Amino acid sequence: MTVSPEAHAGGVTTRTGGEDVVVRIDALHKSFGEKQVLRGIDLEVRSGEVVCVIGPSGSGKSTLLRCVNLLEEPTGGSIEVLGTEVTDPDVDIDHVRTHVGMVFQQFNLFTHRTVLDNCTMAQRTVLRRSRAEAERVARENLARVGLAGTESLMPAQLSGGMQQRVAIARALSMDPQLMLFDEPTSALDPELVGDVLGVMRDLAEGGMTMIVVTHEMAFAREVGDRVVFMDGGVVVEDGPADEVIGAPREERTREFLQRVLDPTHRHDDQGAGGPGTSG
Repeated sequence: MTVSPEAHAGGVTTRTGGEDVVVRIDALHKSFGEKQVLRGIDLEVRSGEVVCVIGPSGSGKSTLLRCVNLLEEPTGGSIEVLGTEVTDPDVDIDHVRTHVGMVFQQFNLFTHRTVLDNCTMAQRTVLRRSRAEAERVARENLARVGLAGTESLMPAQLSGGMQQRVAIARALSMDPQLMLFDEPTSALDPELVGDVLGVMRDLAEGGMTMIVVTHEMAFAREVGDRVVFMDGGVVVEDGPADEVIGAPREERTREFLQRVLDPTHRHDDQGAGGPGTSG
C-alpha cells in the first residue's frame, strides 16, 4: 500500500482514500482536564490491514484506541467506523460496538463464570443467539485460539496467556469486522507472550482488520502492514512496518527504537500509567 504522509498539527497524517476504509479519524483531540493527550490525530485503516501503534508511555496510544470504540469521548474531531460517524451523538454506539472486538491489557473475564460462559454471555444478550448457537460459536473460537477442552474451567484455573486467549475468543465470537488490541501481552510473563501473538498472527493472516497498540517490535515488523509511531499526542511517523522500524525517517522514531530495542533501556518507554497518562 502506498502511504503518503503530510504534515498536520505537529505530526503526520495518512490519507488512503477508497471505499474500503474501515476506520477514518480526522483531527482527533482528547483532553483530560487541562492535559492534552491527543492533538490532531488523522489516520485511516483499510479493510484487512494490520496497523501497529507504537510509542513511549504517555504518547496517547491507548487513548486513541479507546476513542475508536468511544470508551473515551473525544474532545474534538471525528471518528468514522465501518461507515458510521461514531462521534455523532445520535448514533447508536452499542450497535457499532457489536461489529468491533476489543482486547485489553487485563483480561477482563468474569471470574465467577466458566470459560464457555465468558464466551457466550454477550452473544446471547447482545446478538440474541440461542444457547446452542452461542455455545457452538464459542467452542469454534476457543478451538481457533488453541483452547479446545477448557470450556468448563474457571479463569483462575488458567495461565495469564490462556486467559488472554479466552478474551480473544470471546471477542471473535461476536463476529467482529474490526479488532482492537490494547497492549494484549503487557501483563503476561515473557514465556506466555508467544501463544497470544501466534493467535494474533493467525488472525492477521486470515484477513482480519486490526489496530494493535504494542511494545512487541518483532511482531509489529513481521505482522503489521503499517506501523504508526506516536509521541506527545501526535503521529510522528506512519508507513510500512519494515520502513518505520528498520529505517525510520524521523529522529524521534529512531531514538525511541534505539531505547526500546536495547534491553538496558526497555522500561524507559514501557511504564504503565492511568487515564490520560497511559499509552
